[in-house]
Amino acid sequence: MSNVEDLDKLDHQSPVVELVETKGHTSGADWLARYSTSLMGVFGTPQRVLVRGAGCLVWDADGKEYLDLLGGIAVNALGHAHPFVTSVISSQLATLGHVSNFFTSPTQIALAEKLLALTHAPAGSKVFFTNSGTEANEAAFKLARRNGAGPDGTTGKRTKIIALEGAFHGRTMGALALTAKKAYRLPFEPLPGGVVHIPFGDVAALEAAIDETVAAVFLEPIQGEAGVRPLPPGYLKAAREATTKAGALLILDEVQTGIGRTGKWLATEDAGIVPDAVTLAKGLGGGFPIGALLTFGERTSSLLSAGQHGTTFGGNPVATAAALATLHAIESQRVLENVALVGDYLRTGLAAVDGVTEVRGEGLLIGFDLDADVAPAVVTAGLDAGFIVNSPGPHTIRLAPPLILTKDQAGTFLAALPALLQTAKDAQ
Repeated sequence: MSNVEDLDKLDHQSPVVELVETKGHTSGADWLARYSTSLMGVFGTPQRVLVRGAGCLVWDADGKEYLDLLGGIAVNALGHAHPFVTSVISSQLATLGHVSNFFTSPTQIALAEKLLALTHAPAGSKVFFTNSGTEANEAAFKLARRNGAGPDGTTGKRTKIIALEGAFHGRTMGALALTAKKAYRLPFEPLPGGVVHIPFGDVAALEAAIDETVAAVFLEPIQGEAGVRPLPPGYLKAAREATTKAGALLILDEVQTGIGRTGKWLATEDAGIVPDAVTLAKGLGGGFPIGALLTFGERTSSLLSAGQHGTTFGGNPVATAAALATLHAIESQRVLENVALVGDYLRTGLAAVDGVTEVRGEGLLIGFDLDADVAPAVVTAGLDAGFIVNSPGPHTIRLAPPLILTKDQAGTFLAALPALLQTAKDAQ
């Protein structure tokens, strides 16, 4: 794996520095003032202005160093400024950057083949590339609609799509319809119809909801935005049996859990099932935007025909080269073994911390609950102490660090956590 000290010796000066007008002001406060007058406030006020990274570390505009335990929300699989990935991206961009979907490229074809091989996809499986996870889920939504199409190509009796309470599948309109959180949904209703949310992890409710009117069931193996909630054992098998019996599609959203995040290429690869489709993104490009819809088997792969879906930038040579480089580095540097080792170490250590009431997750996707609603204050205390973490709920902290996180780095957070918890409680 990459040595953080070696990465930090890289020349971080680049031509982009000359393109950023500093106007004589370079502090974090100065940048945030300019942010507030030039960018939409949909993300609120940014917590920091980050200027560079190396491995699992990042630095802000004021020179403060942080251990990144969020990884861009499970995106920076190989950390920041990984030498091999950056060199491949630079080389590809200098060779061929964009060609439109009237053409293809060797990197696009090679990446599709690689993903089908890594996921043990059956014969007839295919890939559609997107720019993000929400776009991959939009494509999957349209795939589900085609499963409900009648002989003349119009929508038939399969008009219902099942998702779970607590689900997060994205913020574009179709993906938002699948997302359960009312605060995200209400400002934009009416959303695309037919989506029904059923209780999380309840097999009886799932089986009762699936009939001949259901086009597809969308599931996250581990719900990240809901606080890192894994589906209970046996749920995926029950879902596969029920959807197969009813003729519905089983679509797995592995945008956050895929590409090694749980120590496996897919979180569901040991579940003993073959889904009809899987969506991927986040860690796939190692920080470069790319997503994918994988359709398993000839029947599912033929549901979308020429002209029924598309994208301008999806599958471009640079993005697919970045993904190929990421997958190669994960394989060649035995990163999956590190994910399992450090993930176990973190979960064991977290469970022993006073004030932590529950630890969930797999690999390096971890959620832990606190005995008080102080999670946002822990995030703030963490930043002050040099740690980047996330609070998806008032009493829950989420960790999704780079997959190259070391035990020593994880240990620094475990050692600091009791003081962070106390600081957070004192601030309440």
